[in-house]
Amino acid sequence: MHAVQTASARACNAARIVDTQDDYPQYPGPLSLDELIVEVERRRDEFHEVSHVPRDMIAKMKRAGIFRASTPKRFGGDALPPAQFLAMLERIAITDGSTAWVAAFGSANTYLAALPLETQARIYASGPDQVFAGGLYPLQPAERAPGGYLVSGQWRFASGCKGADWIGVGIGGAPAKPGDANAGKPFTAVFPASEVEIVDNWNVVGMQGTGSHDLRLKNKFVDEQWTFVRGGVALIDEPLYRYPAVAFQAQVHAAVNLGLARAALDLLAGLSGVTKTTTGAPRLADRGYYRSGLAQAEANLRSARAFFFESAESAWRTILAGDPVSPQQANLLRLSATHAAHTCADVVMHAYKMAGIGAIYNESRMQRLVRDSIVVTQHAFLGEGTYDASGALFVGIPPVTPYP
Repeated sequence: MHAVQTASARACNAARIVDTQDDYPQYPGPLSLDELIVEVERRRDEFHEVSHVPRDMIAKMKRAGIFRASTPKRFGGDALPPAQFLAMLERIAITDGSTAWVAAFGSANTYLAALPLETQARIYASGPDQVFAGGLYPLQPAERAPGGYLVSGQWRFASGCKGADWIGVGIGGAPAKPGDANAGKPFTAVFPASEVEIVDNWNVVGMQGTGSHDLRLKNKFVDEQWTFVRGGVALIDEPLYRYPAVAFQAQVHAAVNLGLARAALDLLAGLSGVTKTTTGAPRLADRGYYRSGLAQAEANLRSARAFFFESAESAWRTILAGDPVSPQQANLLRLSATHAAHTCADVVMHAYKMAGIGAIYNESRMQRLVRDSIVVTQHAFLGEGTYDASGALFVGIPPVTPYP
């Protein structure tokens, strides 16, 4: 039975020059980031309620250039400097964390750069604005078949999958070979989104609008030319694809918390001049702890943000000078991302505490900022383990897990 399925599926794989954008409403002309943000603010409650960013909004994000940001220039993309893209995400996150998280996958095409060039050409045949999402874990074993693999299993945390053109799933680790930089890194198999079942089960404390549902496949054939090693060497000779791919993914998620912290402090500052409080106590602006706390939180946010962007810009200058990013620089990329994510979550919580009893109501945006920000800190790339691995490099010993 497998042989019959494989032959049929291979024929489909060979013909994967498809216009995956047919499902999206078509809009004339580009959209500015400012215009996009206005639309996000108007609809962010809707995204939360339906548990994903709808396809018509993804179409507008395409018009704003979000999903061509990491598409190679040879395929019509922008291949933006990382710091420029991170600043875009930060601005979106000030308005809505979930939308910024989905927009962050505008960076994911750096992963696709490890695919064979012919495969990449098929992906971008309908244009550079391609949305790649995926659920990598738990890694599932794949059965070898002539020319590829038969893939079955269920994967979690596929953020943005309902708006994706292409979906990747994790199918095990690359064979361990002495000196092989890809040894132990997970394989990813890429499918048109229409071929992957979405299990609608995203029900969480925060980031509800990201639509990070499960994915499911059963005996689905993938040609070997549609698999790559996540974080593997890119086959595109452009500066962006010499930037550390895994570190970039950590950064794009951390940038969301930069925006959420900015939103929390702006919201808190806006509460300072209220003339009446629930208890009749003095307004916030007249309280010393509020003024000091606001100033300290502002300093913490700006310090974390400076380290974050300084690390990104330093690595980019190295690449533009024709040199590889050093392990020390890659370490700082990961460390600054983790530091930003956790520091900014603390800033949001600090703002929530100082905002008073009004912050507990569902209609207060502050409580959603808190819930969204703590979810960011739970991402695997931004966990507390980063500090241990980073410290190991500082003292010259091997980290216990693959890093950076």
